[in-house]
Amino acid sequence: MEAFEHRLVVPRTARYYQIGDLATARQLWVVCHGYGQLAAYFIRHFRTVVEHAPGTVVVAPEGLSKFYLQGTSGRVGATWMTREDRLSEIEDYSTYLDQLISQLLAACPNPVTVTLLGFSQGATTLSRWLMRSAFLPAHLVLWAGTFPEDTPNEAARNLLTSLPRLSFVCGTADPYFPREKVDAQLLMLAEYGATPQELRFTGGHELNAELLRELTA
Repeated sequence: MEAFEHRLVVPRTARYYQIGDLATARQLWVVCHGYGQLAAYFIRHFRTVVEHAPGTVVVAPEGLSKFYLQGTSGRVGATWMTREDRLSEIEDYSTYLDQLISQLLAACPNPVTVTLLGFSQGATTLSRWLMRSAFLPAHLVLWAGTFPEDTPNEAARNLLTSLPRLSFVCGTADPYFPREKVDAQLLMLAEYGATPQELRFTGGHELNAELLRELTA
């Protein structure tokens, strides 16, 4: 007898971390971690941003799916999606991020400039969300991650040509981003009509404190 697939929408508890006070915020950064990371540890890299630019608040949402990084115990990581039931996972995290940004902006008594930064898998996550959302940030930073290739051309072009500022960042020794892959990513973005700012630093697949501080300008 054949088994038929069904879907049921259920409430979820989503976790995020915050540095800074929204009541006095002038800048808001929403930063999305990479595959296998947790928001509590990821957000620590952004303390330098808050210290460098008073009035900045950093919020790090966490992927909805958790797993053991090795075997069935020990360290735990989170992921934004996998290839299994991927469209549902994309819709779920897009709904989550829409609700989060609405809640954060509602808690800010004054207008804020919003920067979205996605690291590795987080870069693709933010890009997919923005193509489904009415929200548009002042600055999108794709850090050691790519804009998704498997996306409708019109949606990609509409988003990328509407962004006030787009930055592509990666380390000079990032094993996932040799020069040819960097060039291919920049070419794809340009073909969609984007004019990304390319920023490099000496290092690998990681964040860089000095460059993070520069991005607050």
